[in-house]
Amino acid sequence: MRARTAVVSSVADQGVAALTNILVLVAAARLSTVADFARFSSVYLVFTVLLGVSGAYTGQPLVLRRGDDDEVRGACRSAVAFTLLVAALLGGLLAAACLLVPGDTARALMMLGLVLPVVLGQDAMRYAFSTLHLPHLALAADALRLGCVLGALATQPHGVSAARLVAVWGMSALPALLLSAALLHRRVAGRPVRLKALVRRGHLGRRFVVEFGVGNATSQLSVLGLGVFGNPLVVGALRGATTLFGPLNVLFTSATSFGPPLLGRLGSEQRRVRATAGLAAVLAATAAAWATALALLPDAVGRHLLGDTWPTASALLPATGSQYTAMAVGTCGLLALRMLDPRTTLSIQVVFSLAAVAFLAGGYACAGVPGAAWGLCLGSVCKAVATWARVARLRRRGAPEQETVSEPAVRSGL
Repeated sequence: MRARTAVVSSVADQGVAALTNILVLVAAARLSTVADFARFSSVYLVFTVLLGVSGAYTGQPLVLRRGDDDEVRGACRSAVAFTLLVAALLGGLLAAACLLVPGDTARALMMLGLVLPVVLGQDAMRYAFSTLHLPHLALAADALRLGCVLGALATQPHGVSAARLVAVWGMSALPALLLSAALLHRRVAGRPVRLKALVRRGHLGRRFVVEFGVGNATSQLSVLGLGVFGNPLVVGALRGATTLFGPLNVLFTSATSFGPPLLGRLGSEQRRVRATAGLAAVLAATAAAWATALALLPDAVGRHLLGDTWPTASALLPATGSQYTAMAVGTCGLLALRMLDPRTTLSIQVVFSLAAVAFLAGGYACAGVPGAAWGLCLGSVCKAVATWARVARLRRRGAPEQETVSEPAVRSGL
């Protein structure tokens, strides 16, 4: 597949996956009572966390694989088998535990446990297709899933329980899982499955899971902490502002998770870094344009989107827009580091996630909610500067190709 076609297919696939998640929540909100939608949203949040952990542990190390074709195909088969096995074990434990707990939320979590291998397995195959430079196959499976989930939810009556919604949503991914399995089997059949490599000490997935936890947990908990110990309105204001930038979050996640196989098509390390810098410029311009468009929204449209939260959220758009522009640059810097030396990103994530918390609290103490938003922006700017400074340092040292993602330890799953 040509590079341009691969890029279009990969971007389209991420768009379809993101659209599926959005429409699932919209459909659930329309079908459920307020209480049942709250339960469904809580369970869906649990799934989102598990999905992020799964992608960090198996998916992101997988897309960094380079080397012998048979080894890469074997790694894809091993990653999918590992994900299915762990999802089945974890889902079974979750379902068994919730079976003993009364309440509608427990029943919804039990359903999540039962469908967990289906939804996580299908996502793991998306990473495998990306690694094999076959994003059009992932797009086909995700398009099928979108059609199935919308069709399944459309048949549900109003007032449906959260447990039933979770079961219908999860099982609607089964056709996409079967299609992905059939398409992937043709490419990886006969390759050895090596599960030990995925639990061996030094596996990159462990570092990426810590990065995922630090990057997400610190920001989420710090905002919630301001709501608990400061003004509860800060949570709604910051949440409202960041919700408007949801499509950019999809782009950033896609760049980190599925960018390496596409950039790996470029021959030299220098060309890959230059392409990543170009991607940073494009994403930063996109973030700035999106922030400008939101700032120009009429109040009536803004209130339709966020209700009474719009006035406070709109006041934060300059800070949040600047933050996402810096995040675009920092995300691409992390992507460049992942290709140069994936073991260098953890320290940056930890240090600057904690710095962002400090800037958030300091900004709130100095200037209230706007100060908190500008504090988050300052944290993102510092992180972006640090990532590209590390990239420049590695490039000056001329880190040899064999010491990066193609080193034997990484090829063997470490």
